[in-house]
Amino acid sequence: MIETEQAITTDQDPTMEQDPTITATDNLAIARRYLEALENGAEGGALAEFFAKDIVQEEFPNRLSPIGQHRNLQALLDAARKGKKIISHQKYDVLNAIADGDRVAMEVFWCGLLAVPLEGLPANSQLRAHVSIFFEFRDGKICRQHNYDCFDPWWV
Repeated sequence: MIETEQAITTDQDPTMEQDPTITATDNLAIARRYLEALENGAEGGALAEFFAKDIVQEEFPNRLSPIGQHRNLQALLDAARKGKKIISHQKYDVLNAIADGDRVAMEVFWCGLLAVPLEGLPANSQLRAHVSIFFEFRDGKICRQHNYDCFDPWWV
């Protein structure tokens, strides 16, 4: 698997009050730890520690969420808890990642194993998706996240 990781430093907007000790490389590492936490089934406080209190997550329309989702912190934590009932195991393989100041973009290949039947698929079926995730950080916390999930086709 090819993995590209790049951190770019640029001048920050002087109107933004950011912790100057947190670098683009730090934000990239936090994004990676976040995906690892999701793989390991983190929820509640263990997951909340990655987010700013005013986090906004946008999941754009996809096969499992046809109209997309707009989530705040509580909705993200609820979705993680509910997701564990549907997906018994998941893996995020980062194919490419780039960081620029307080922004991180990742190209990810995701696999999930169904814990229960879903849309005609039996339990233990594997779902796969090509995912682009765009993060914005504030003081080492994710304050904005955009997900574009492109699921591989499955037929019933």
